Amino acid sequence: MEDRLDRVRSLIRDVPDFPKPGILFKDITPMLGDAAAFAVVLDVLAERYASQGVKKILGVEARGFIFGAALAVRMGVGFVPARKPAKLPWRTDRVTYALEYGSDSIEIHKGSFAPGERVLVVDDVIATGGTAVAAVELARLQGAEVVGAAFVIELSFLDGRAKLPPGLDVFSVLRF
Repeated sequence: MEDRLDRVRSLIRDVPDFPKPGILFKDITPMLGDAAAFAVVLDVLAERYASQGVKKILGVEARGFIFGAALAVRMGVGFVPARKPAKLPWRTDRVTYALEYGSDSIEIHKGSFAPGERVLVVDDVIATGGTAVAAVELARLQGAEVVGAAFVIELSFLDGRAKLPPGLDVFSVLRF
């Protein structure tokens, strides 16, 4: 498996000074363009959560949709998109979270989860953790049981996982 993960890692492109000076952006698009590498990521995530009784995956806009939807199909479970405000057409629940400068929000449709339904939060990257915390909070707001938060990439130097609730399974395929 490590050889396959090395291949995935080699396809993550560093883009300096994007989206602003001083940021080293981890670009997943070369990895998405390689079907075998993309499949490895889905395999790792599906294997990790296969025995957890997941019934739905909550994918965070926008790149979390790519991995979350594909993983939901792979696992035979439903998919729920968490979107920026005013992007969903029906009534929503919203959670606002702090950014380094300001705040942002994500929403899901009301009734996306049944009480006690087992949910996995999926996104491409965990950095400072704000978006992931908001996604977990949204699912729990509707009574779901969040079994974990899974990411393709973790920027471990930013320690975003420390902001997630204690005891929550937090997993990343690759750590930088």
